[in-house]
Amino acid sequence: MKGMTLIVKKTTQLIAGMIFMYGIYVIVHGHLTPGGGFAGGVVIAGSLILITLSNGGDFMKLIKEESGTTIIESLATILVILVAVSGFIFGTKIFFNNFLPKGIVGHLVSAGVLPLYNIFVGTEVAASIFIIFLSLIIFKEESKE
Repeated sequence: MKGMTLIVKKTTQLIAGMIFMYGIYVIVHGHLTPGGGFAGGVVIAGSLILITLSNGGDFMKLIKEESGTTIIESLATILVILVAVSGFIFGTKIFFNNFLPKGIVGHLVSAGVLPLYNIFVGTEVAASIFIIFLSLIIFKEESKE
């Protein structure tokens, strides 16, 4: 699978970049507006899937083995657990305790550890959905042979 035409590839590169940035916006502003880690992670995964679809399955030289996305997914999950457990260390012995200052309501840095959770969950969701998509491509390519 070679991918689509050059026009589609270049247009997809422009659009996917904007979609990726919007996903980051949704994650970072998740404590102020509707959205957050899960919604932003899905948007980011959508941008990565769009790039993969336009360039074809051979674009990433897909094979059945652990790749960077599974490592990113595992690292994000570990970071969420570490921030949750750090409430025991820095807080009042409460799991998921908010040990950072809350700031001024309505500002970007105003929710303590909640933006950190949104970032880590968004990373984990984006990696997970992208892994599922890549797995479907790999098994489709193997079934052709």
